Amino acid sequence: MRLPRDLSGADLVKRLGRLGYTVSRQTGSHIRLSCIEPPGQHHLTVPAHDPLRIGTLAAVLDAVCRHHSLSREALLARLFD
Repeated sequence: MRLPRDLSGADLVKRLGRLGYTVSRQTGSHIRLSCIEPPGQHHLTVPAHDPLRIGTLAAVLDAVCRHHSLSREALLARLFD
């Protein structure tokens, strides 16, 4: 599955909520997310840009994949299906 090209930061934050991420704070155009569910704490910073650059989106998704021990395809299926 390809990465979406028109995804905004706010939309990504909503989709990451499916995995247990919540907004812990926002400073300017950057949103800090925290996940305290197993396998442990994880913090992410997502820019509130519209649209997100593809490299930025890939980096955020790779960090989520590593933390949750998922492949990129499995993560994309959970977030975008």
